[in-house]
Amino acid sequence: MAKTKDGLEYLWTDKKRTLFGLPLSFTRYYLTEDRLITRIGFLTVNEDELELYRIQDKKLKLPLSQRLFGCGSIILYSKDVDTPEKEIRSIKNPRQVSDLITACINEQRDRFSIRGRDMVGGIPGGPIEGNDF
Repeated sequence: MAKTKDGLEYLWTDKKRTLFGLPLSFTRYYLTEDRLITRIGFLTVNEDELELYRIQDKKLKLPLSQRLFGCGSIILYSKDVDTPEKEIRSIKNPRQVSDLITACINEQRDRFSIRGRDMVGGIPGGPIEGNDF
């Protein structure tokens, strides 16, 4: 783990890869044990955080143009109102990063005693979304 000046410990960090798999971008990804942070920008920096326990599903995207340089993208689907779909674009070693994210998601769900079925359908015992009961 790497500790930074902002006091967070990162399990993984990488930049979005552009031309020939080089990290020539102002998009940076950080993974802590409980959230994924995306920081975009140079002069004005926008930061988006996604709590890992809210992630419901993920998909690995490996187009030929990225595979040639050992890169790929991960698409995360979450129960977050702000960011229902987050794409971690063109990163090195996408399979290992995907496995690391899965391990962190499971750790957070165990910590809060949450499983995927707990996040579907709203409040337990309440009305089911889409029905007019």
